[in-house]
Amino acid sequence: MTISQDPIIAQTQAWLTRAVIGLNLCPFAKSVHVKEQIRYVVSEAQTPEQLLEDLINELTLLRDADPEQIDTTLLIHPQVLGDFDDYNAFLDVVDAVVDEMELEGELQVASFHPQYQFEGTEPDDIENYTNRTPYPTLHLLRESSIERAVASFPDAADIYETNMETLRKLGLEGWKRLWVD
Repeated sequence: MTISQDPIIAQTQAWLTRAVIGLNLCPFAKSVHVKEQIRYVVSEAQTPEQLLEDLINELTLLRDADPEQIDTTLLIHPQVLGDFDDYNAFLDVVDAVVDEMELEGELQVASFHPQYQFEGTEPDDIENYTNRTPYPTLHLLRESSIERAVASFPDAADIYETNMETLRKLGLEGWKRLWVD
């Protein structure tokens, strides 16, 4: 089944600009967004195996791409791994693929999901929203870009705690207001 990619990408970009950049959840995101160095890919995968093929293709493309053109990739997969537990289990496969492709230390994959839940939290805890996206998404990142960003941001280790505090202050109602046009 072919899906319309434009609205999926638009919703993901809205999440990026309103939440990630707008709330400064990732102080490194604005730069690559402004420079248009983010590749948005909507996977047509309907099975984990198909998604794995797309992931391998995107890891290869990112590895080989000029970082000035493509610094990072958001692999959005709206038709597969909608259940967070299934998605979370798939992340072990993702780690294995990065290792098998000998990309450890070069590329890494961060995880985002509409039902994201950190261990030890309740499903509705606002802290989970730091990793909640409109669609299940694998974020492919260059290790060198992360290292440069962390070096230029003296309190990088505090980002997680700062994000938790930002969302606690915002609250669920504030989060919902981000999406009202």
